[in-house]
Amino acid sequence: MKSLGVGAVAATAGPNILVAGSDKKMSTVMGAGEHTYEWVKEWGKLPDGITYGYTHGVAEDSQGNIYIHNQSKDAMVVFDADGKFIKSWGEDFAKGAHGLTHSKEGSDEFLYLADVDRLIVVKTTLDGEVVWTLEYPKEAEVYPDGKGYRPTNVAIASNGDFYIADGYGSSYVHQYNNDAEYIRTWGGKGSEPGQMSCPHGIWIDARSGEEEIVVADRSNVRLQYFTLDGEFKRIVDKDLLHPCHFDTRGDDLLVPDLHGRVSIYDKENNLITHLGITPGVRKIEGYPNLPHEQRHVGQFISPHGAMWDNQGNVFVAEWINDGRVTKLQRVS
Repeated sequence: MKSLGVGAVAATAGPNILVAGSDKKMSTVMGAGEHTYEWVKEWGKLPDGITYGYTHGVAEDSQGNIYIHNQSKDAMVVFDADGKFIKSWGEDFAKGAHGLTHSKEGSDEFLYLADVDRLIVVKTTLDGEVVWTLEYPKEAEVYPDGKGYRPTNVAIASNGDFYIADGYGSSYVHQYNNDAEYIRTWGGKGSEPGQMSCPHGIWIDARSGEEEIVVADRSNVRLQYFTLDGEFKRIVDKDLLHPCHFDTRGDDLLVPDLHGRVSIYDKENNLITHLGITPGVRKIEGYPNLPHEQRHVGQFISPHGAMWDNQGNVFVAEWINDGRVTKLQRVS
């Protein structure tokens, strides 16, 4: 796996990589070995009357339908696996659509949505019916006058406990049980182990054989691991730029990196490959809202959410004002 990683990185980070704005085109194939993908052009056509705002989250349900969370009047857009539009909903999330997590609970399926404008986390059905709404955790006693809370993402453990990352607020993680009852809080702003600075993404990582919480400690440019009870375990701080969130498949970890790439890591969190690299993209004038002539096939600008579907294809939602969603088709 490590030797594959060297080749894969070379394949995606070599001299043919172009800076956004070049009039040349990247190859539509990227990665190496079992982690080779082809960029699908114009996947997921929107019907007339629907346009994206900033695209932030992407998830899949048990039927293979793809959910795109974006800041528009149609804040949740749903496609089938082939990119055919099914439905949209979620006008209440038009300003705050951010974190999106799918959960299968028995025979039912739900979405956990972090709203960075209304400062709430909402659990809904797949059709947008609200199950419950959570405001800031008063029990934590870390928010004077209720200020300083801005949740960005949610992770859900197999026992039903869920964890809210206060990424844009005061850099805490809050734990609740499956009845949405408060359990505990940890973290806080800082750079010491266990402290965080913009814990933007959060995920349950079971690749080691036990469930652990992994946090995208974005401004500290690192990943932090915790037990399900919030005890600090370890830090990963190599081959990262601005990590946003996660997905796992088998022994692999997928990380959308806001500074122009999506990365895949092995079971020990060694880099396997970067996908769609755009070197120095954050220094380009206008980033991330580059004009369409500077958005090239094969190059990411600002990956914010990413996931593997049930076939091993990768979907990426980018932080761009009129949205950008890409499917990377797995090459068998």
